[in-house]
Amino acid sequence: MKFLDQAKIYIRSGNGGAGSVSFRREKFIPNGGPDGGDGGRGGHVWIEAVEGLNTLIDYRYQQHFKAQTGHHGQGRQMHGAKGEDVVLKVPVGTQVLDEDKETVLLDMDEPGKLVKLLSGGNGGWGNVHFKGPVNQAPRHANPGQEGQEKWIWLRLKLIADVGLAGLPNAGKSTFLAAASAARPKIADYPFTTLTPNLGVVDLSPTERFVIADIPGLIEGASEGAGLGTRFLGHVERTASLIHLIDGTQDDVAGAWRTIRAELEAYGEGLGEKTEILALNKIDALTPELREEKAAELEAVAGRRPMLVSGVSGEGVPELLRAAWAEVRKTRGEIPTEEEATEETQGGWTP
Repeated sequence: MKFLDQAKIYIRSGNGGAGSVSFRREKFIPNGGPDGGDGGRGGHVWIEAVEGLNTLIDYRYQQHFKAQTGHHGQGRQMHGAKGEDVVLKVPVGTQVLDEDKETVLLDMDEPGKLVKLLSGGNGGWGNVHFKGPVNQAPRHANPGQEGQEKWIWLRLKLIADVGLAGLPNAGKSTFLAAASAARPKIADYPFTTLTPNLGVVDLSPTERFVIADIPGLIEGASEGAGLGTRFLGHVERTASLIHLIDGTQDDVAGAWRTIRAELEAYGEGLGEKTEILALNKIDALTPELREEKAAELEAVAGRRPMLVSGVSGEGVPELLRAAWAEVRKTRGEIPTEEEATEETQGGWTP
């Protein structure tokens, strides 16, 4: 299935049905009168977040969604039926933006969330509502109320707990395949990953989280170089980022600076997220070279990187455990360092 994370669509709620102009004309009933029924309400437009979807590809082939017009009223005070609603089913994590593509109207961040986007028009009154002592035979009825219409943007931000960041060919897809059951495309050339991939990491029956692999960033991505920063939105909701550095390249410190600069330039809090730094592809390095590269990274990043290999699996469980700890902090299952410090300073009081 093709991945699509943005779509512009037109939505319109249904018009209300018109009221009826009708009079009773029945045998043996001398005092007839108006009996026109009301029109039915027009259909609403709803949006629902459903599980099992991870793309907006359905909205590539259909961009116009119109709810049904309410049925018109009829004689004998028969009211028209309401028009059928339209329900837009979108993946969890989809945002609804105004036509300017900047104003966020809704965030469908929970499974089963159902929100009404546009209300259908009210049905018109039949002539039975207008009868009175002065006008006992009204010959007019109200038309149905017009529906609403709007152009909106749908933007998908995948729901993941941990994101993978790094330069092209840093080994992110290989790591994702080693850490989960996901099978992303893996090749020995840059930009193998063209769309985000999700993988579920199962550490135990009760320890599970979702990890997202996005296409590699290059210098100038915030200005549109390469694939740009289009897919960074899919890691905005993550608890932390795993920053993979290719240990076989010459300048590992420069690689770290490049990615950090792009994350800071993108904004949206990515630069402040907890970063788990990892030196990847250590299976191709000698013990001496491992230590040299790790020391070079530690000097520029200020912390010791973890040593991993997506091919051999070395260091992968330890890295996943570190990521799981950050996920639990975000979920509030374990206290953060600041919370633990406050508890320690406060001490116990009777």
